[in-house]
Amino acid sequence: MYNVLVCDDEKDIVRALHVYLAGEGYNVLDAYNGKQALEILEKQEIHLVLMDVMMPEMDGISAVVELRQKSNVPVILLTAKSEFSDKVLGLNIGADDYITKPFDPAEVMARVKSQLRRYVVLGNSRDRASSGAALRCGGIEMDDDAKQVRIDGEPVSLTPIEYDILKCFLQNQGKVLSHKEIYQNVWKDDPFGSENNTVLVHIRHLRQKIEINPAEPRYIVAVWGHGYKMDKRNDA
Repeated sequence: MYNVLVCDDEKDIVRALHVYLAGEGYNVLDAYNGKQALEILEKQEIHLVLMDVMMPEMDGISAVVELRQKSNVPVILLTAKSEFSDKVLGLNIGADDYITKPFDPAEVMARVKSQLRRYVVLGNSRDRASSGAALRCGGIEMDDDAKQVRIDGEPVSLTPIEYDILKCFLQNQGKVLSHKEIYQNVWKDDPFGSENNTVLVHIRHLRQKIEINPAEPRYIVAVWGHGYKMDKRNDA
């Protein structure tokens, strides 16, 4: 049974999510601010977090920043429609996805299952299985067995999603990938209508780690109106 932590200062929302998740067989733990959520994460093994952005005492953004110093557990932000900047900031500092309030229970369950599948099922299978030779493009080298990435010989630390996005491009060098294709490859699920923003923010964050000048990328380049590609001729 997977443990899901729900954190929101609105008790009605916590209760509703608790009912939905428990009905799907998850063990649900409740918190009402970021501080309480972090305390639970210190004591319990949590497989996924649903985190509100605007909360008293400690907001969701601050909680995710602190959480990411210790754990890669998936985090889905709960945001209002007017909080677009918070969505972008949340994805930049390590959240994996977001759901806009008011939400559809079916969408919540689909996103939860998608993130758990990536984190628990696919993550464990990657740990157990050997994937073969290293992937390379220019100065990028990925050792998928060791889950290590080097840029021009220097190790770089990536989040699981950043790693999977980079791997997707390395395995499809020269091919233009749409936002939808990237989302399906990395999140292992069909998009829910917000894939463009989600993919865009994660690629921006990945570029900050692998590019000398993220504003003029030499590896992951945009193909206007179509998506992104990694040029297989890149020998930078």
